[in-house]
Amino acid sequence: MRRSQRWIAGPLVTFVLLLPACATVEEPDTAGHGGAQIEAIEGTDLFRVTMTESAVERLGMESTPVRDAGGSAGLEIPYAAVFYGPSGETWTYISPEPQTFERAPIAIDRIEGERAFLSDGPPSGTEVVTQGSAELFGVETGIDQ
Repeated sequence: MRRSQRWIAGPLVTFVLLLPACATVEEPDTAGHGGAQIEAIEGTDLFRVTMTESAVERLGMESTPVRDAGGSAGLEIPYAAVFYGPSGETWTYISPEPQTFERAPIAIDRIEGERAFLSDGPPSGTEVVTQGSAELFGVETGIDQ
């Protein structure tokens, strides 16, 4: 009888030792989305994402202003600021205030290297996100949950 009970000791010990590895530790979510608040933009189907300073730093978010390309060239943004939506639509995230982000539709005229020239988009001087757009999209749409 002793011999038949020994075989269960090995798997039982292994199970007990591995059980804590299956547990998840969640950080407190003080703003609802890991340091971000989401609010609907009145009159649109878009949302405004406001992030804590530490969330912006953690994601390594960067932005640059839209430039007037001069003449009939329209507006110019880094190609890194262009985001393609699930249906092929193009837009960029703008930052109208520090740590605040909104989607803005854009119409691309042409792409030359690392620059995108727009026939329509946010006005010159508007800050556009060049790094962190995918994370913003995840927060905005709930993909990060």
